[in-house]
Amino acid sequence: MATKAESKVTFDHDEIRRWAEERNAKPACVKGTGGGSDVGMIRLDFPGYSGEQSLEHIDWKDWFQKFDQHNLALVYQETTAGGQKSNFNKLVSRETAEGAEKSGHSERVGEKAHAKKGESEPRHPERTKAAHGHSGSHK
Repeated sequence: MATKAESKVTFDHDEIRRWAEERNAKPACVKGTGGGSDVGMIRLDFPGYSGEQSLEHIDWKDWFQKFDQHNLALVYQETTAGGQKSNFNKLVSRETAEGAEKSGHSERVGEKAHAKKGESEPRHPERTKAAHGHSGSHK
């Protein structure tokens, strides 16, 4: 019998890297979205998927710099509802992650999970602006 797949949220660099590397995912940016020292929009690139043409691999240091600069969180699943290893992941603002956690849609993971309080619905499209490099906040 299939079980419900549980989404987790983390801001912890070690946890994100562990999860990605267990799935052979590499830190990447979307080609053509950066400029100069800005890597642009960040993603995780999984082998065998469609990112080959649109993504460029970057190092973890640059990936996490952008991740922290835009106050992002990673929503992910360890396993699918059927019990297989899951590649599901989504970069969201930490405010969005906090809102999802409060509504019971996710479980926070990692000691660095200190998010601002937010009251947004987790599926609202405006909440993903920071994940696409549109956040107005810069450190």
